[in-house]
Amino acid sequence: MKHPVTLILGDGTGPELAAVTRDVLDATGVQFDWHPVEAGVDVMAKRGTPLPPEVLESIQRDRTAIKAPITTPVGTGFRSVNVALRQEFDLYACVRPCKSYKGVRSRYAGIDLVIFRENTEDLYAGIEFERGGKEALELIETIGRLTGGKKKIRADSGISIKPISELGTRRIVKAAFEYARTHGRKKVTAVHKSNIMKFSDGLFLSVAKDVAASYPEIGFDDRIVDNMCMQLVQKPEDYDVLVLPNLYGDVLSDLCAGLIGGLGIAPGMNVGGVDASGRGIAIFEATHGSAPKYKGQDKVNPTAMILSGVLMLDYLGEKQAAARLERAVAKVIADGKYVTYDLKNDRNDKSAVGTRRMGQAIVEALETVG
Repeated sequence: MKHPVTLILGDGTGPELAAVTRDVLDATGVQFDWHPVEAGVDVMAKRGTPLPPEVLESIQRDRTAIKAPITTPVGTGFRSVNVALRQEFDLYACVRPCKSYKGVRSRYAGIDLVIFRENTEDLYAGIEFERGGKEALELIETIGRLTGGKKKIRADSGISIKPISELGTRRIVKAAFEYARTHGRKKVTAVHKSNIMKFSDGLFLSVAKDVAASYPEIGFDDRIVDNMCMQLVQKPEDYDVLVLPNLYGDVLSDLCAGLIGGLGIAPGMNVGGVDASGRGIAIFEATHGSAPKYKGQDKVNPTAMILSGVLMLDYLGEKQAAARLERAVAKVIADGKYVTYDLKNDRNDKSAVGTRRMGQAIVEALETVG
């Protein structure tokens, strides 16, 4: 049976990464019915939107997509395409494994963490009010009235709202525990700042404890987010699965990627969007940006997107193919011959290969790893 998959080509170096990833996934022998679509700043110039309707229609139809990196302007312009997709399809769980691979330069070894980040709420919900605007001034006045004047917000403030719900928390924590159960993980750690934000992060922690009680075979603890950052730097081996609200999850997933050598080897998936028939939607993506300065240079590391393909294979039930592809990626990185410049001991090493050649080496390794 062919798996229908939407292939979002992205922008910058995205199309190059998408092409190599497609070739590698096809080489596993798993059958795909690919539906390529364009999104990002390149298509925005032609269509007036970075996210044309046919992208959403294809994802809705296929229920599975893999996305190359897409540029998001900082501070101005359209909101993140990534955030838009998560909110459009209620992809409430962002899952980011961070695993050490032999041959990748890092201060650490033996890292094997999985982050579950709530995707739809918190400060990324997009509920914002511009400084000086009528709505912001009205909200400032309302907050002053509701707090009896005890909480004053300066009139020249921009405001973002941080919603955290019981439903949103319960489903992300449950997803983390279900993953731990099915993947043989030993512990889930909830990360929060409930000592300060007692009614938002406090709710997150309370619900997490309630969900944990239904999984007595899996360990559970919690950490305040600033302490968690220190713990991960000092003794990451003490942690297994982390579950966090949106903003903390975004920050700590990059921290954990740093532990394993960088975003170039950090895959991700966003899942949720369950319809009436029980079918979910999943979008798989590299966690790094589109690196537009390298566009067309056949230079960037394809590992993160290919490992996102590994996650997709596992999600689709092609577990043997997923394991074989991960072994092939690990072999190529450990051998160190056909890897991009960032995976060499010296980034100026002239023997570094390009995106396509590294992908080809992984295809070749698939024949030998069994």
